[in-house]
Amino acid sequence: MKKFLVTLVAVAALLIPSLALKADHDRIISPEQLPAAAKAFVQQHFPQLTISFAKKDYDNMKTKYEVTLSDGTEIDFSSKGEWDKVDRHYNAVPDAIVPAAIKSYVQANFPNTPIVKIDIERHGYDIELANDLELKFDKGGRLMYIDD
Repeated sequence: MKKFLVTLVAVAALLIPSLALKADHDRIISPEQLPAAAKAFVQQHFPQLTISFAKKDYDNMKTKYEVTLSDGTEIDFSSKGEWDKVDRHYNAVPDAIVPAAIKSYVQANFPNTPIVKIDIERHGYDIELANDLELKFDKGGRLMYIDD
């Protein structure tokens, strides 16, 4: 019983500081605190929308920013303010951020079906269409597979 109690106290001592640190992982920030590149991206591609809220996230020893716009659009940025995900849910993402090869493939194979989400991944790009199809492209814009 004594061993169990000592083990329990030791585990609690290890967990309590890590739980306290997790509270600092996500922090709401003002839009002015975003990196300049992130603010410029929003102004350039979504000039009619405003930033509803922004969050600074510490994940795996990396700083990231998450922004939600007034229409519900969600954008993730790196610590330098480079976008890596845009999720419009039901509206088309801006054409300017979609690589030409991907845009051409989608227009040819899924006409009148907008891209509502684009996510830059290690392998390339994850694309979601308004019809809920998910397309995976490599970094060169070649289709790897379709997931429904």
